[in-house]
Amino acid sequence: MTIDPEKYGDTDQQRAMADTLADYGNAPDSFWQGTRDHDVSQNIAALLGAVEGEAPYAILDFGCGPGRDLKRFIELGHAPVGLDGTEEFAVMAREYSGAEVWQQNFIALNLPPARFDGVFANASLFHVPSAALQRVLTELRDTLKPAGVLFASNPRGDNQEGMSRGRYGCFHDFETWRDYVLAAGFSEISHYYRPEGQPRERQPWLATLWRK
Repeated sequence: MTIDPEKYGDTDQQRAMADTLADYGNAPDSFWQGTRDHDVSQNIAALLGAVEGEAPYAILDFGCGPGRDLKRFIELGHAPVGLDGTEEFAVMAREYSGAEVWQQNFIALNLPPARFDGVFANASLFHVPSAALQRVLTELRDTLKPAGVLFASNPRGDNQEGMSRGRYGCFHDFETWRDYVLAAGFSEISHYYRPEGQPRERQPWLATLWRK
């Protein structure tokens, strides 16, 4: 995908995303084997429990990877669409889940307006450089129906960002992350830390829920 620098940020942002996608694409099967059995049922339940109205729900699985959670949403009776920037993952997700999957770079999105009841961003938005984050969050808000819900789970930290083991990551604390999402026009529903039942120092994941 060719990215317009005037619309989608400077070359550093583009390079960060390109390097991250290339790293995932270098070993897609290894990533799949390492993540296919991860239990994110708490996160899926949190999103579905916050969506208003009658099911089935239209869900955008943002950063769907090889399709683990896409398939689970289908099994639960919903209508998910996957989105991933890595071509190899998009192919795998279509084959594994049978769902529609869009291949789009996270910093060059092309999303339909008011299409989804919920956006499920599990371990994906932390790859977006902070300079592009508010714009990306605004685009996710705009693809939600009125009162739609955004779920995001990210590894937390002390607001550092940069390349780590071949991938770009932003590791925000809750207060900083909240500022970004509120500035994009969301209202806060709730947040929690994962994995469940552990002391805070052993809970590296921050899960948050937001309403349009």
